[in-house]
Amino acid sequence: MRTVVLASLRTHTRRYVAAALAVVIGVAFVVTTAALSSATRDGLTRGVSAPYDGADVVATDLVGRDAAALVAAAEEDGAEGAEASVLGWASLPVRRDGRTLDGVDEVAQVTTTPTLRWPELVDGAFPAGAGEAVVDAGAAERADLGVGDELSIGQGDRATDVRVVGLVDSPSQLVRADVYVTWADLAPYADELYVDSLAWAGGTDALTDAVPHATVQDARGYVEEVTAEINRGVDVVAILLLLFASIALFVSVLVISNTFSILFAQRQRDFALLRCVGATRRQVLRSVRLEALVLGLVASATGLAAGTAAGLAIVAVVDSRFPTADLGSASVSPGWYAGAAVTGVVVTLVAAWLPTRRVTAVSPLAALRPDTGIDARTAAGRTRVALGVAALVGGAGLLALSVSTTSPLVMVVGGTTAFSGVLLLGPLLVPALIGFTGRAASRVLGTPGRLATGNAVRHPRRTAATTASLLIGVTLTTAVLTGMASARGAVDDEMDASHPLDATLTAGGAGLPDRAVDAVRAVDGVDDVLAVPGVRADVGALGAVAVLGRPADVAAITRGPGTVLEVGDDEILLSYDLVSGREVPNRVEVTVDGRTERLRTVLGEGWGSAALVSASTLAALTDTPMTTALWVRADDGADAGALADGLDAVAAGLGASAGGGFAERGYVDLQLDVVTGAVVGLLGIAVVIALIGIANTLGLSVLERGREHALLRALGLTRRQLRTMLGLEAVLLSVVATVLGTVIGTSFAWVGVQAMVRSVVPEAPLVLPLGQLAVVVLVSAAAGLLACVLPARRAARVSPAAGLALD
Repeated sequence: MRTVVLASLRTHTRRYVAAALAVVIGVAFVVTTAALSSATRDGLTRGVSAPYDGADVVATDLVGRDAAALVAAAEEDGAEGAEASVLGWASLPVRRDGRTLDGVDEVAQVTTTPTLRWPELVDGAFPAGAGEAVVDAGAAERADLGVGDELSIGQGDRATDVRVVGLVDSPSQLVRADVYVTWADLAPYADELYVDSLAWAGGTDALTDAVPHATVQDARGYVEEVTAEINRGVDVVAILLLLFASIALFVSVLVISNTFSILFAQRQRDFALLRCVGATRRQVLRSVRLEALVLGLVASATGLAAGTAAGLAIVAVVDSRFPTADLGSASVSPGWYAGAAVTGVVVTLVAAWLPTRRVTAVSPLAALRPDTGIDARTAAGRTRVALGVAALVGGAGLLALSVSTTSPLVMVVGGTTAFSGVLLLGPLLVPALIGFTGRAASRVLGTPGRLATGNAVRHPRRTAATTASLLIGVTLTTAVLTGMASARGAVDDEMDASHPLDATLTAGGAGLPDRAVDAVRAVDGVDDVLAVPGVRADVGALGAVAVLGRPADVAAITRGPGTVLEVGDDEILLSYDLVSGREVPNRVEVTVDGRTERLRTVLGEGWGSAALVSASTLAALTDTPMTTALWVRADDGADAGALADGLDAVAAGLGASAGGGFAERGYVDLQLDVVTGAVVGLLGIAVVIALIGIANTLGLSVLERGREHALLRALGLTRRQLRTMLGLEAVLLSVVATVLGTVIGTSFAWVGVQAMVRSVVPEAPLVLPLGQLAVVVLVSAAAGLLACVLPARRAARVSPAAGLALD
């Protein structure tokens, strides 16, 4: 039988290519996923320990004033070797020659002694005392800074002049800044400092005495804890990617199974002859399964090599094109290699198992009998239909339960069960849909259309198997596209409510001058500016704050509906930034020059560090309102960082504070774009495998029907009509699978929105990305047509006489 196996592999090499390619892609995807996740993990964790290498303990749960107290305690306790390094940053304007530097605004501490000095020196020297600073090499390149430049940090009376004495690079992605100064220069901004942690070297008595509420932890234990958190986060991403790898492998199983089914159906006569000359059924089974094993081993080895190369290449490209991504080194552990290889081999063996059993079970005398597919009148047919109906009904019930309980797990189980029912009913459902569609095509294309429809429904099981892989890919793609579009719609609504204004400038004391509007309009990225009247008022326990009157034309400047900033005549909207976590009574007294209004308090955000009242309430408080704030709408394509820097510069010159949600909105949109692109890309692999399966199945089917095509040619069918018939058959299969997958995928997306998104956003809409769905249908139909081009040309070139002589 060894000779038979080798001869079979040589004879049917071309027919095994598509099956092998499916396994190669699936295995390579697993290995590439492992390489990318390892590079991400290495890039995130390699710099975690750098800021704490010289520390004995790490203090957390700190604010700026706590950090100042600990630095002071370390200086007082310095004789015993105590030292503190504040790991945090303050967002401060950084100027050179009076001009605010774009993209350079995060200022952090660097110690003057090497014990806890963690940035790596690139050029120059570290600060020796106050008035000296080092700049991150990347920030220096962006702002064209160098050693010797003079900078002004901060604004107003607290502005500090420093000289750049060196350039540094941060080995840590978690704690880094643009400019590093000594604590003496950073201390005036302690209240504005965000403190991630504080590294402490020396005895801990002074630390705990200075800030008793601080959480103190051994430095090594803290680093291990942070590293574990990062690893868990990366592993979640890896699990998500492997989920799609599993989808790709599942589709691969269908493709390989289809390939083996058709291949072994074509070889029934070969198997029958082997049985006639003495080969037992077990020997035949062993030979064909050995073929599958060889195919799996070769394809898996190729997939391991391809996946490793792809992983290394992707990491190299990302590192070269996007340096800020800072990926680490890509590596794949032996366990990943072994798992991917075993998976590829097992997938191939499982996919070949049933076809071999089905074909070798046929007696030699019945070897020429065609497969009639599923017949609901037989016991096997009735069992399959019953299981399909049960799975479909049960899955639908679980999906309904997931909507009522908002359970993602129940949703996944229900969707899987329902879709399995669709696959079981495929031999009945798909031919019926093809027959219905084909009748319409037959009226237009005549004889080729009728023949194509008849060929497509002649073998229901093969037809269902051919469309199953594409059905899975389209269903997943449609569900994800619709789900992501709906999620984006829900997120947009939430962003409209949380950040109705792109940017705000709020006066700190007196009102803004008339030139403020023109100054803001001149900033790159500003589309429109609205001057908002207001007054400085005493608001309960909050003291003197800016109180704005809601302008009548607010809808022209806000994102989303203009009603998002509605305020009643007896209400006052207080921003969360203004309240800063303090308890606020249900009603507060607002007083301006002896006039007092008692208003009901409502908390919100999105209009800056001010209170907001109705226009009539403002008129009751003052007869002479002034321009107290500017509300800004940005161009849709504006750069968020450049806009923020420009507005910060204008605000500093006006003594105002700048804020707004344009950067946050842009960041959220970017994350959604990245997630959508990644998911669609991963699903694209499954769809590619599915299309390979259709091409493979159609190609083998054309080869199998060589005598039939020759007979049609002998009866008068032209070459063009034959190519049209085969092309229409492929398009029918693709379009029916695509439309059915789109309907199922849209239904799954609706369930997903109900079960997952509306639990967070109650008014989340179901958004159908009609343009994207239309592209999916057109691409699938075109792919089906392209899949049959070569087989159709090959079949049309065979003369009727030669075709009738085929075995």
